[in-house]
Amino acid sequence: MKAMNKVLQAIANLDQLGKKVVRWGIVIVFVWIGALKFSTYEADGIVPFVANSPFMSFFYNNPGEYKTHMNKEGELIEVNHTWHENNNTYGFSRGLGVFLITLAVLVAIYRMAPLASVVGSALVFIMTVGTLSFLVTTPESWVPHLTDHQWGFPYLSGRGRLVIKDVMIMGGALVTMSESAGIYLQRKGIK
Repeated sequence: MKAMNKVLQAIANLDQLGKKVVRWGIVIVFVWIGALKFSTYEADGIVPFVANSPFMSFFYNNPGEYKTHMNKEGELIEVNHTWHENNNTYGFSRGLGVFLITLAVLVAIYRMAPLASVVGSALVFIMTVGTLSFLVTTPESWVPHLTDHQWGFPYLSGRGRLVIKDVMIMGGALVTMSESAGIYLQRKGIK
C-alpha cells in the first residue's frame, strides 16, 4: 500500500510537467503546421474549410468553385494549381502560416513577456473555436453517403478527425493563458 501511495503521490505531482508539455506541444504544433502552410499540398488541403466558412470564405476569390479544382495530397495538377493561385489559396495559406507561427512565439515567451503570452493563448483559444466551427460548415468533415451505411453524423471523415482534436488545443490554451496570467500578476505583486 505504501508503494502504491508513493506512485500516486508522484503522479499527483505531474501537473507542472503536464503544463510544460501542453505549452510546448502547442508551440511545436503551431510552428510545424504554420510552416506547412507555405507548402502547396497543405494550402490545397484547407480549401474546403475556408471556402465553406461564412467567416473566412471572403479570403478566396472564388470559394464556390473549389470542388472542381481540388488536388489530392501529393498530387499536383497544374491547371488546378493555377486556379488556386488565382483564387488566393496560397496567399491566404501563407498569411495563416505567419499567424500560426506568431501565436507559437507568443505562447513560448511566457517567461519573458507573460502578458503577450496571455494574448497569444487567448488568440489560440479563439482560433480553435473557429476551427471547430468547420464541423458545422464543412460538408467534407463527415463521411459522405457513398455505398456504406455509416455516413454523416457522427462519422467523422479524415478532415473531421483533424478538426475535432482542436478541443484539446482549446483546453491547452486555457492552461497556458492561466499560467501566463499568474506569472504576470505575481510579477506585479498582485497575486
